Order: sequence, then C-alpha cells, then structure tokens
Amino acid sequence: MHRALFGWIAVAAAALWGLGHPAVSHAARVIVLERDGGAVVRDDPFLAVGPMPVPSRSTGAHASVVSPRAQISDRNVRTVLAALSRAHAISTGMYRRYLGSFNAALSAVKRLSGTRALELEAVIENLHAIAADGMLTPSRLPALFLTLDRNRHWWTTGPMLSSGQRVQFAGSQLVWQYYPGQGIELQQLGSWGQADWMYEAGPKYWRRLRSLVDELIPLAAERGGGPAWEYYFNFDGGTPPWTSAMSQGTAVQALTQTYEATHQGSYLALARRSLAVFKDGPPTGVAVPTSLGRRYLLYSFAPDAGEEVINGFLQSLIGLFDYATASGDAEGWRLFRAGDAEARAELPSYDTGAWSLYQPGQEDTLDYHELVTGFLEQLCTRTRANLYCTTAKHFRADLKEPPNIELLTRRLHVGGTLSIRFRVSKIARVGITIVLRGRTIFLTSATFPYGTHSFAVPALPRPGSYEIQLDGTDLAGNYKQTSWTVTAS
Repeated sequence: MHRALFGWIAVAAAALWGLGHPAVSHAARVIVLERDGGAVVRDDPFLAVGPMPVPSRSTGAHASVVSPRAQISDRNVRTVLAALSRAHAISTGMYRRYLGSFNAALSAVKRLSGTRALELEAVIENLHAIAADGMLTPSRLPALFLTLDRNRHWWTTGPMLSSGQRVQFAGSQLVWQYYPGQGIELQQLGSWGQADWMYEAGPKYWRRLRSLVDELIPLAAERGGGPAWEYYFNFDGGTPPWTSAMSQGTAVQALTQTYEATHQGSYLALARRSLAVFKDGPPTGVAVPTSLGRRYLLYSFAPDAGEEVINGFLQSLIGLFDYATASGDAEGWRLFRAGDAEARAELPSYDTGAWSLYQPGQEDTLDYHELVTGFLEQLCTRTRANLYCTTAKHFRADLKEPPNIELLTRRLHVGGTLSIRFRVSKIARVGITIVLRGRTIFLTSATFPYGTHSFAVPALPRPGSYEIQLDGTDLAGNYKQTSWTVTAS
C-alpha cells in the first residue's frame, strides 16, 4: 500500500540499497544549494539509490496539509513557543531564535508567488498543525525549525524541483527530499543510510561518517522514552510527527557502526536509548506483539493488517542484530529475537516461488525485489539461518528466470467476444498473438501481476485451428514465449 519510504518510489533498477555492500552502490543525483544561492548537481556515491518516502498518492500537489485541530485550536507556533519560554523549557535565547526563524519565514512567504509561496506556506502550516496538536515539544524544535529555515532558504534562492528530488545544502551532509505541496523535508532514512555506506566504504571515510552522525544526533525527538528520528510531513494517512522501524533500525545500525569506528561509548549508549520505539506499540512506537514475538512496522501510524511490509521489517532486524552483537546488551538481543521469530514465520508467505512480495498479495517492483534480497543476504551472513539464506538464493535466482505463462483456455467458439484465460508466475508484461493460417488476426499486451488473468478477444472470423502465442517479459527483462494450437468451433 505504501510503496516506498517508503507509492516510498520507482528507483533505479539494479540498485541494492542493501547496507554492507558498497561495491554495488549506485550514486544518487543530488542538487546542492551553495551558500551564495547557486545550485550544482552532483552524484553522491554514499547516497545509495534506494527507497525513501515519496509524496503521498492521496495528497495532490499543493493540497492543504492543515489538520482540523490546527484550525480551531488556540495553540499555534507563537503561543507554544511563548509558553515553553515561560515554563523555562527553552532558554530566552532559543525562544528568540525560533521566533525569529518563524517570523522570517512569514515575511519571506509574502514576497513569494506561485509554487514557491505555496511550498513555504505548506511547511509553515505543517508547523502550525503540529503546534495545535500539542506536539511542538522542546526536543522537536531543532529539526522542525531547521526544516523551516531550509525551506525558506530554498524557496527564496534555489531552483524549482521535480517531485521526489533529493537535495542537500553546502556545509551539510543531511539529505532532504521534495514533496510537492509540503516543501522539502528531512529524509531520515536517506541520511542514516549514507552513514551506513560510509562505514562500509572503509576507514578513510570514517571522519565523514562521524561528522554526519554528529549532525543527525541533535535532530532526534524524545519519543516513547528514547530518541527517535521522526518525519514531519503528511504521508498516506499519517500525520506528523511519525516514525519508522526502517529508519530507526538504520539509525541504530549507524550509531553502532560509528561506535565501532571511533570506540566512543557514547554512540553505543545512544543506540541503546534508541531502542525505545521497538518496545512500544503504535502510534508512539512500531512494535506489534504476535504469538511468536513481535512485528516491527514500517510506519508508526499504520498498525492495521495489510501493512506488513517485509523489507522494512528485515532492515530493522539488521540494525538490532548489529547493536546487540556489538554491545552484548540483553535488551537488544530480546528485541532482535522477538522480531526474528516473527520474521521467520512470515517470510515464506512473501515468496511466490517466482518473485518476492512487498506486502501480502502485492509483488515487489524490481528495486524492492533487489532490496529485500540484499537484506536477506545480510541476515543470512549474520545469523546463518537457513530460511534467510535459501530465500535470498531463491530471490536472486528469480532475477534471471523468465516468467512462466500457461494457457488455460483450450477450446474456442466462433461468434462473440472471447475471454482467453492464462496464468503467469510473476509480474510481467504479457502479450498475446492469435494467428490463423500464418496471418496474425489479433495481438495486444498488458502488465499483469502473478496469478490468473484473461484477455478479451474479438470474435474469430471462422472455425479452424488457431495458434495462440503468449509471451512475457518480467521486471528484470527476462523474456519467454510459448505457443499452443487451439481449435475453434
């Protein structure tokens, strides 16, 4: 349902976002806004192409993102900041800085027009909505006002962007992404994913790793008793702030790796505190108890059945495993084992025998098939669990196997439109060609998921023997054609 974070995107084929495999990294194209307002495009080898949230299908460009509560509550950005200052929850200096940032954004939006004004206004409205919902807490202020400042900077000086475009700012390694109608938003998974890649790329990149992680740490919010790197935009029915097992698991993994690179215990201690969302249920946390252990959700706002996205679940287990291994922490092992037991029970249902499923009943795109394969290979290496290893091998082999197509309709009748049924083993572009005495009388094609489907075919011209050709090309480009002779009467 939520394609990508995380609809998260169609990313470049053959790119494994699977952490721990820098050799297969594909650099992502990023627009960097320089300090003088100029923009340059560069390929970032550490920003591996991979799944990140894209604009919600349910949110049209420039749609209003103000929550109903924001329209009726007497809480707004100014009143909440003032209340926090009076309560000494923030210092006078912080109050003045954040209020100045807010006033600067309001002033800037009045000077803008068109898309630029709409995007900056949407970020301001999101901030008001968070304040109205009582969620503008002191720990969220750094990330929220950095988001506001970055949007003011971009929309007053930067170039126009295409939907889903990733951007960065000079002097910073943080990754941002453009969501039409909601401005540019901090991309937690992309930023923490960079850190993982820097660690795997080797010691010469570890100074950059530490710098990036140190930049991310202050942007955590207190959530469920520990730090969480949240998202502050509306996404497929979820309202901000929300978090994700995938991004949080990647953060735990990156913090652990930074500890291993620097031997600074503070990073491992922060990783331990970051386990809080894996203990609590939604909407605060991402843990859903099961009869075998617990499932970790891709989104904290989506606890319902049908939201069991396997790739995010597996990545959270990788982060928990790495932390538990490095720390020996009993709590870390408990959380990993609870998720591991559930993941092993669920995993066979995500293997159709010819392709992987993104969630129950929905096949992966090519990039997500490669993504989940990479995660399984990492879990295989770490745990030596036969199920992870064999499933990874199956999925890897699926990338080279063409789709199997079986014709189910074996008798035809002349007169009237026909329905010619077939079964395909995996998502593929399926074509049908009907030939009579060497002459093609009908052909068409369409994309179908795995299972049983049919083509509607116009009335046949006469009785006789027809050749029906079915061919299929899967997402990896594998092709196969089969033909049958069928009698029409």
